[in-house]
Amino acid sequence: MSQFQLYFELGYKHILDIKGFDHILFVIALCAIYVARDWKKILILVTAFTIGHSITLALATLNIVKVNSNLIEFLIPVTIAITAFANILKPKPSNSRGIQLNYIFALFFGLIHGLGFSNYLRSLLGREASIFQPLLAFNIGLEVGQLAIVAIFLIASSLIVGLIGVNRKEWTITISSIVLGMAIMMMIDTKFW
Repeated sequence: MSQFQLYFELGYKHILDIKGFDHILFVIALCAIYVARDWKKILILVTAFTIGHSITLALATLNIVKVNSNLIEFLIPVTIAITAFANILKPKPSNSRGIQLNYIFALFFGLIHGLGFSNYLRSLLGREASIFQPLLAFNIGLEVGQLAIVAIFLIASSLIVGLIGVNRKEWTITISSIVLGMAIMMMIDTKFW
């Protein structure tokens, strides 16, 4: 197996790991207010998360940034809860062409999520002469995994909202409330004090 393929699969599996479902919850929270016709906005959103994730993953892997891992494990569900709560307050995306709040959440909170995986990746990359290709492969795998989550979520949303006829606002609030509840439980489980 090539080095690129190895790290690509690591990134892909990292985002889809059901045992570490925090990333899945975050991506669902980010996308909960959108429908399939918003695919361009969703692509920007997912890419913003990957960029944020990539920046801190690289900085932490290179030992430029060091943060208490217990704090990060607590902040990850906090980011999920904030995003889900924002959806409950405003269950539809704005129609303006400006930068939407979810884009800021995706980029900024992606920075926090990137720190969560950095210790493990740093231990894997410790033997590598150059980390550029492994980090690139990992982040491409991460992006593909996120797009898979988005596709599954949008198909489910389309079926429930489009075919079954559930009100879109109610669907967004219901999904966001479930994610918020799960995030609060994760925060209680991972308190760092």
